[in-house]
Formats: sequence, structure tokens, C-alpha cells
Amino acid sequence: MIRNLIFIFSFFLITASQALSQEKTKTLTLNGYLTTLQSVMFDSLSGPFVNENLIHNRVNLKGYVNDNITFAAEFRNRLFTGDMVRSGRSYSEMTGSDQGWADLSWNILNEQSFFLNTTIDRLWVDFNYGKFQARIGRQRINWGQTLVWNPNDIYNAYSFFDFDYVERPGSDALRLQYYPGSSSAIEIAVKADNNDDITAAALYRFNKSGYDIQFLAGYVNNEDLVAGAGWSGALGSVSFRGEASWFQPAEKFSDTTGMGLFTVGFDKGFKNNSMAQVQVMYCNDPPDLNGFSYLYSGNMSTRDLAFSRFSAFGLFTYPVTPLLNVSVSAMWFPDLKGYFAGPSLDYSVAENIAFSLFWQHFDSKINDERVRINIGFLRLKFSFQIFHTFTPLPKN
Repeated sequence: MIRNLIFIFSFFLITASQALSQEKTKTLTLNGYLTTLQSVMFDSLSGPFVNENLIHNRVNLKGYVNDNITFAAEFRNRLFTGDMVRSGRSYSEMTGSDQGWADLSWNILNEQSFFLNTTIDRLWVDFNYGKFQARIGRQRINWGQTLVWNPNDIYNAYSFFDFDYVERPGSDALRLQYYPGSSSAIEIAVKADNNDDITAAALYRFNKSGYDIQFLAGYVNNEDLVAGAGWSGALGSVSFRGEASWFQPAEKFSDTTGMGLFTVGFDKGFKNNSMAQVQVMYCNDPPDLNGFSYLYSGNMSTRDLAFSRFSAFGLFTYPVTPLLNVSVSAMWFPDLKGYFAGPSLDYSVAENIAFSLFWQHFDSKINDERVRINIGFLRLKFSFQIFHTFTPLPKN
């Protein structure tokens, strides 16, 4: 509890003191959305259905104190109801857990048939001066170059299947950046989690022959030494991306085989605004998959990205009309003798209202047992955006 108060009050103390000390125009931006997401899960049409509803409100606040100082605070408010909630407290406890150094997630109401969770997933202050930039607080550190699996994303890995969390998880970290040139950067970041485990790494990014290339090295979760590389560029009209990371246990460096993740991807846009994407990944030592529920828990690490030595992904998106977009995606997991298929539909009802329909089907062999899961999602989303600018009155 003490560290939470330190984290929050330090943030507001820094930003407030800076704001009060400036005479220049300040700008605040406020935006967010409100969604209702109805889901149903079942293994077959003849079996039992598990229904759930989620009302999700997000608020994003960002302030520009002056040309050198920016701050942000972003909140998620989620009301859960349905069969999963009534099954016991384990679901609400998992949702309310916070993997960060500061516990910024609270189940404000936790009853038998519903619970209300509030989470602060962004809370940072950013200082920049010339070629230097420093950001402290809960933030997203995105070192990924590819679009589905990111072996270089060692701070806050995410699941492709959790489509409703577009902002992705953040980390409680200090991030320092230096820009030697217009197309190069040097970064150092240090993150702490709820177990006081440290992730610290450095990255160097530059541009060569039209490709953004990066190299990284560091220490992950007090366990592994990591080295990695990534790139993004183009082969003609086709985007070409890739990442690789090797994790070697630090305590048994010489007598333990590490884990490597290697991925490449291609994507191409067409004249009718449709888009095709493919990506493949190889892992020499994938972890055992005990079920698909962890893919939605938000607690994934980079080591959890692969559950088959070889994985393949494909996606095609097609705009039927300017307001209606359909897509279909699929994954193949040879080790599990399984696959994933996921069609979706997005329709823009109005300028700030969108209707979406998602279907996710998993069919794999887990622990020598064939597992089939179907999950359908129906979402209505209202987005809002407010800008507020104010200029202090001159002093007498």
C-alpha cells in the first residue's frame, strides 16, 4: 500500500509543481471510450454455454506543461457480470491482480453476481531536452517490430487474442532515450514488478538501406540474460519484418540450454485498402500449454509467446464498404496438432460509434486430450474526445 501511495503522489506532485511554476500556455487532452462486450463460450452447440458481459470505460488524460514536460494518466473501469463471475472469486481475484511494482488495480465492488474493477495502466511523466528523453512511471515500452508475436518485447508482452485491450499492458519503469541522429536511438530501461524482480536492458536502433534495425541485450525478471535483434523494411511493395531473442538462465549460464524465439513476417496493402499478412515463428523449447485461458489474463511474458516449436499466422482484411470491414485470421500449431480461426466484422454506425462481431475457434490437443473452444463476442463502442486549452491570466 505504501509503495502505491508513493507512486501516485510522486506523479501528481511532480506534474502539479511543474504546472504551477510555468507561465506559458498549457494544454490538456481528454479522450476515451465506453464499450459493452457480450461474449459466449462453448465447446459445441449441444453443450453448455458460458455467458459474460463486460462494460468497459476508458479515460485518457494527457497534459503538456511546456515544450519539455508531458504527463499522462489513463484508467480502465470494467464491470463484469455473467457465469464466470458467479463461478467463484478466483475470476475477480485474477482480474484485480496487478503485476506492476505498484498495485494500481482495485476491485471496488466484488459481489456474487458482479464485480467492478478500476485499473490505472498508464501514469507517467516525460522530460525531454534536445536529443535526450526520460520517462518515469507506468508506461508501455514497445520494442517490437513485427505485428503478431514480438520476441523483442521483453517488458510488456501481450496476447494477439486479447483484441479488446488495444492499448496493451504497461510497465512500472524508468526509460532513458538518446537520439544521436534523425534515424537512430539508444535506449536504456529498468522495470520492477510486483515481486521486485528487475528487468533491465539497452537497445540501439538505426536505419540502414531503408531498414530500421535494432539490437538489444539485458537481464529479464531476475532470471535470464537476453540478447536480441529486429528489423523492419520493405521488399518492393511488401513490408518485411523480423525479430529474434535468446534467453539464457543467468544462474546456470554454462550448463543450461536457453530458449530462442525467431520470427519473420510479411504484410502488403492493396489498392482497394485490403491487407494481407503472414508471420511464422520458431521456438526451440516452447513451454507446455495447459489451457487457453491465460491468453486473456494479461500476465504473459515473452517466454509464453510460443506453445509449438513452429507456429504460422495469416490474416486478410477487406473493406466491403467504407463503413464495413471484414477480416479472417488463422494460426497453425503443429506440435499441438491444432489451429485457431478467427473471423471478424467491424461496422461504423456513426462517426464515434462502432459495432463489432468476433469469433474465435481453438482446436488443439493438450495433455493428450482434444480441446475445442468457441468464443463469440459482440461489441458496441462509443468513443469520445475532448480538448481543453487554457492560458493563465497575467500577474498584476
